[in-house]
Amino acid sequence: MAATTISPAIRKQMSSVAVAMKVAIIGGGISGAVCASTLARNGVSVTIFDSGRGPGGRMSQRREIGEDGKELMFDHGAPYFCVSNSDAMALVHEWESRGFVSEWKQLFGSFDCASNKFLGIQQEGDAKKYVGVPGMNSISKALCHESGVKSMFGTGIAKLEWLEEEIPWLLTDSKGENLGRFDGVVASDKNIVSPRFTQVTGLPPPLDLSLVPELAAKLQPIPVLPCFSLMLAFKEPLSLMPVKGLSFKNSQILSWAHCDSTKPGRSTDSERWILHSTPDYANGVIARTGLQKLSNETLNKIAEEMFKEFQSSGLVSSLPFFMKAHRWGSAFPAKSIAVEERCLWDRNRNLAICGDFCVSPNVEGAILSGLAAASKLLQTSSSL
Repeated sequence: MAATTISPAIRKQMSSVAVAMKVAIIGGGISGAVCASTLARNGVSVTIFDSGRGPGGRMSQRREIGEDGKELMFDHGAPYFCVSNSDAMALVHEWESRGFVSEWKQLFGSFDCASNKFLGIQQEGDAKKYVGVPGMNSISKALCHESGVKSMFGTGIAKLEWLEEEIPWLLTDSKGENLGRFDGVVASDKNIVSPRFTQVTGLPPPLDLSLVPELAAKLQPIPVLPCFSLMLAFKEPLSLMPVKGLSFKNSQILSWAHCDSTKPGRSTDSERWILHSTPDYANGVIARTGLQKLSNETLNKIAEEMFKEFQSSGLVSSLPFFMKAHRWGSAFPAKSIAVEERCLWDRNRNLAICGDFCVSPNVEGAILSGLAAASKLLQTSSSL
């Protein structure tokens, strides 16, 4: 069969699509990172903007220093993830082959605080648990630094402005600096339209919902579940603990706990545990303190209350040499707003909104939403 000949004019047009299509992605969590990687692999020029110091979002990793001066690393957000969808599974297998994802093979259980007894231990055949290596943020970090992806961390977006021009989107940071013009925008941070943005910064949300009236009803409000995480480091293993991860029943304070240092690729110089609070406990604190930055005194009190509940299980055989609390004010969505579509899309504005709040409140939901947003923009680029 003769090879298909592509004329120079058509070849020039094809290459100009990849050059012309510039997309800004707001948020360097797993959803934004998956979207960025997918777009870049298909020739789209991508810039990620994230107000944090690095990628990861709720899959970020926290670096702390103990009293002895040694580094302590904590996955203080999502502890692991499971996948069942074939598209997500294909990505995870690729990430495994590239060395920044591995299966976490540890037993988990459920502990009843009312009776101080375990209700059950995980059975063989349960869904595989995957983690980033050497940290949960390793996945987003790898994707955000792929060829064709430019990442700007420590850069919060204050305004998304639509101009009736050839390259319509203008992005501005909190200092009023012009961050560039883009053909399309992907928002993987729900706070760009949230009143919470105003509560924290005193500024209006970056995206004016009057620009996207068809999406406005779905976007406002997106209820969230707050949470506190407690990072603990022990010099010796908790020898009375029969599992390395457990959920809590009948606790007003704790939701679950896991042993971070048993994950693949982690340092074993100390035994490190992460505890997560219940949403009710976190809401109670926020009702008293608001959403502004918490004082060290308040964080220390939260840490003491959470550790005391953990200790009351009778499974904690020693005191930690490091203990610190962290607030997740709005990281966990309480509902999904685009289960079928997997993302929100305004084709008139080339605007996609993606994240776990679209599909399901977990890592797999975030992955699928990021893939869906990329698909929408790639359809646009192919029609240029």
